[in-house]
Amino acid sequence: MSILYRLATGLVKTLPPETAHNAALRALSLGLGPKHDFEYKTLKTELAGLSLPNPIGLAAGFDKDAQVPDAMLAAGFGFVECGSVTPLPQAGNAKPRLFRLPEDQAIINRMGFNNKGLDSFAKNLKARQGAPGIVGANLGANKNSDDRAADYITGLAALWGCADYFTINVSSPNTPGLRDLQGGDALEDLLGRISEARQNLTGDQPSPPIFLKVAPDLNFAQIERITEQARTYGMSGIIISNTTTARPKHLKSAHKTETGGLSGAPLMRPSTGILAAFYAASGGHIPLIGVGGIANGGDAYIKIRAGASAVQLYSAMVYAGPSIAADICADLVARLKADGFSNVSSAVGTLETRKEN
Repeated sequence: MSILYRLATGLVKTLPPETAHNAALRALSLGLGPKHDFEYKTLKTELAGLSLPNPIGLAAGFDKDAQVPDAMLAAGFGFVECGSVTPLPQAGNAKPRLFRLPEDQAIINRMGFNNKGLDSFAKNLKARQGAPGIVGANLGANKNSDDRAADYITGLAALWGCADYFTINVSSPNTPGLRDLQGGDALEDLLGRISEARQNLTGDQPSPPIFLKVAPDLNFAQIERITEQARTYGMSGIIISNTTTARPKHLKSAHKTETGGLSGAPLMRPSTGILAAFYAASGGHIPLIGVGGIANGGDAYIKIRAGASAVQLYSAMVYAGPSIAADICADLVARLKADGFSNVSSAVGTLETRKEN
């Protein structure tokens, strides 16, 4: 790791959270991020038709406008998800809206889908077409939209051919009413319209994967229904999970009562429980991506063994920097080898069926 990178990382941590975020994006766009040229055969992963060099992905929220996906791939992430992007540019919620909880290794945000809109996002993705690496687009809906389901269709159409995969984000707690789209008839309508749009856009060509991203605040009946609907309408997988509106009693940080979605270490246990429930509900027949609280190789390994074919992180990077992806990969290789797994896929869903050595 270069001295310049260490200095830049240290400086960013002294800034207010959203200022630090913007400074990090600027530094990465200037080529100041870490570079890791490694390849582990053990970590090569197939996910819904995507060939990943490793299963450690960058979650949506960091690179909302697809400004630095290649810098994050170079840092060691196996795939990068940009967004959330909405059809029209959106300022998001009033500031301050991003809070560090260092004593809890957590973040609370109420950003509200702030982004520059589809035109800017598409321009950035088109500029990197032909470059190596898997880059996905996380789609959201505008706050004041009269037809939020239509916003997702607009996003698919605008970015079709530019993104390697899509994520339908119906689980952000920071756009009022958005999570209602996870429920019953609303989700049925949304997924039906996405399925129809997918067929119209695909024609005779293969479709890129389309994932559904859900909240961690679900009961088992909801999990079963969402799983059934996702399979019925041909979703390529489910991302579990977004941030939580819950506030564990053990939180210590001064900002613990701020409104918004909580992410980071406190989300590890509940999100993994929800992940395992989705794996049980699906019988392992639909790929799952585990998100929430991952800060090291052990956390990633637990998610995989709970049923995740791949994982994503963001909050831990706020504290550890982009080089965290390379560190997790090295740790994960060692853990797979120690337990006798030859690759990631052989460890998926083994949490209850195989004991730790």
